[in-house]
Amino acid sequence: MDMLSAISQIYFLVMGAGSILYYCVILAYTRRWNSTFSWFWAVCGGAHLAAYGFYPVLCVQIRILILALLSACWMSAFVIGAKIVCVMKRRDMKEADYVIVLGAQVRGTQITHSLMRRLECAYSYLVGHPRAKAVVSGGQGKDEAVTEAQAMAEYLTERGISASRILKEEQSTSTLENLRYSMGYMEPDARAAVVTNDFHLYRALLLGRHLGYRNLTGIAAASNPVLFLNYLVREILAVFSVYVRLML
Repeated sequence: MDMLSAISQIYFLVMGAGSILYYCVILAYTRRWNSTFSWFWAVCGGAHLAAYGFYPVLCVQIRILILALLSACWMSAFVIGAKIVCVMKRRDMKEADYVIVLGAQVRGTQITHSLMRRLECAYSYLVGHPRAKAVVSGGQGKDEAVTEAQAMAEYLTERGISASRILKEEQSTSTLENLRYSMGYMEPDARAAVVTNDFHLYRALLLGRHLGYRNLTGIAAASNPVLFLNYLVREILAVFSVYVRLML
């Protein structure tokens, strides 16, 4: 077995075992076998372990094809991931007239941890900028007893933010719709700041500028450190999908 084949097999074994291990970590942490995107790690781990077993019997041409595809995937993931991380770390927040809080899953009427982090971030900004208004954006999905916007509005009012400063956008079901429908609650040239978790901010700004926002900035809320890698990989795939749609 040549050196490249040996390195490739080590890669498949490490990635396979590592992905399965991370899936187990997510499983133990969330106590849910089907938490958001966790299936990816089980599938990724199984595919890499299968490749580890079959790689030695494959012909040279198939091996080269597999390595070429993996190299392209890793290069694309690195470039997109770097853009996401750069936006996460940027701290050039500008004054905003409106704070758009992007919705996230609500379980029944209960705010999830990711959404709570967004709301805490928005709350801090609204307290420090009493003239700013909030647009809470999110419709009602499966297993949600109320719209995400309603749950968010109640959370903010319970924290002391006046209901007169909160505008509810209750139709959207995706990030693109969050931003598209929220535009109708603001003046065309209003300064807007979108609030979402750090890993999600790059895509939100990308979509917002594509929709025609003229004065858009971002406020990055923290994310769960245990689940961060899971969210980041999911986001890389989502951003890649946006790039493809914008090119078509």
